[in-house]
Amino acid sequence: MALVFLGGGLGATSRYWLSGFVHQKLGNGFPYGTLAVNALGCLLIGLLMTAMEERFLMNPSFRIFFAIGILGGFTTFSTFSFETISLLRDGQFLYGSANILVSLFTCLFGTWIGMQAGKLL
Repeated sequence: MALVFLGGGLGATSRYWLSGFVHQKLGNGFPYGTLAVNALGCLLIGLLMTAMEERFLMNPSFRIFFAIGILGGFTTFSTFSFETISLLRDGQFLYGSANILVSLFTCLFGTWIGMQAGKLL
């Protein structure tokens, strides 16, 4: 339980920092920060889980700390959902639809790339 707590704090702090950094660089008209966090989180979980399952024997505690704790605190699909509904509610159907499609395909592709990279480790 402590590993999830500590990892979740690190993941949430990282999410807050990266999302803010991306928003600062690209603006707030589109939820770029959330997209960046979700895509990176998907890439990392694909990479790490595949590497841990197929290439390296890892202590289960490391897996709990990293996959459930850090990456669970880092990814922001609940934020994605809220921002998308807000865009749609505000009549920004193009941005809302784009956020759904771009997030879905980017994150699925990121997970696949991470899995392929994990097999090479």
